[in-house]
Amino acid sequence: MALGCNLPGAYTSREALLEAAVAALPQVGLEVAARSGWWVSAAWPDPAGPEYLNGVVVVRTDLSPPQVLDALHTLEARFGRARGEANAPRTLDLDLIAYGRAVLDGDLIVPHPRAHQRLFVMGPLAELASAWVHPVTGESAFRLAANATVGRDARPMAAPRA
Repeated sequence: MALGCNLPGAYTSREALLEAAVAALPQVGLEVAARSGWWVSAAWPDPAGPEYLNGVVVVRTDLSPPQVLDALHTLEARFGRARGEANAPRTLDLDLIAYGRAVLDGDLIVPHPRAHQRLFVMGPLAELASAWVHPVTGESAFRLAANATVGRDARPMAAPRA
């Protein structure tokens, strides 16, 4: 799953909010198996907005894909996400990127229909699992990151200074 934000909400920083969101995943039945570092990218479609902080988390769960999506929406609401205008600044955005090798094309589309185009998703995923293969395109996360067309400015966040 992918997570991101460009507003810290009630937290001291975007990073603090995302760390709290990762820590809350087990509370909704999503066990964290691996996680990427944080990546920074310009706001879209208006780059004058606050920068986004994004990452990817691999989770284990017994939940079905629709139940995972419900759990993610529950967490978004808990962290102050108010759904409104598309692409508006937000406190927390959680997306189900893939569910194993499943391909769903109904009310819920899996894999996420645009994630493979986004460097701020594929970059962190390639950091975790560069050989992961997209169940529809057949391309690896590494290749998808290299060819991403959206968020080309995305880059790993600099490590904190000691």
